[in-house]
Amino acid sequence: MTPLEKVNDFLTQAGTFYLTTVDRDRPKCRPVAFHMAAGGHLYFAVGDFKEVYRQMRENPHVEFCATVGGEFLRYFGRAVFETDGTIAEQIPAASPAMQKIYSETTGYRLAVFHLVHATAEFRSMLGVKESYDLEEG
Repeated sequence: MTPLEKVNDFLTQAGTFYLTTVDRDRPKCRPVAFHMAAGGHLYFAVGDFKEVYRQMRENPHVEFCATVGGEFLRYFGRAVFETDGTIAEQIPAASPAMQKIYSETTGYRLAVFHLVHATAEFRSMLGVKESYDLEEG
């Protein structure tokens, strides 16, 4: 199993995980649940009308944190937004809940991203158990 597959599996097991951004000089953390592995990347999405999107455009360095039992994952790097809509078109089929929110009816759009220059740390409360540098491009 590749390190990216390990990250994807851990996030799937966690169900809900947390995305942290920076808003000017303060951290902002929120729960998220969507992720999708495709084409060698691990994709995430946020609404392009939300503050989180603005925060990520101003400072693309983000961190995800997830827990499963007594283990946790820190996955951090620089968010790169997709410029074509190929992945965004696949999301409603992968997540029916997203389909209700992001549609032509509501007018809300998804901003899809993946991380580059990323690090995944699989941890226990006592420290790092495994660490991977994931040079997605």
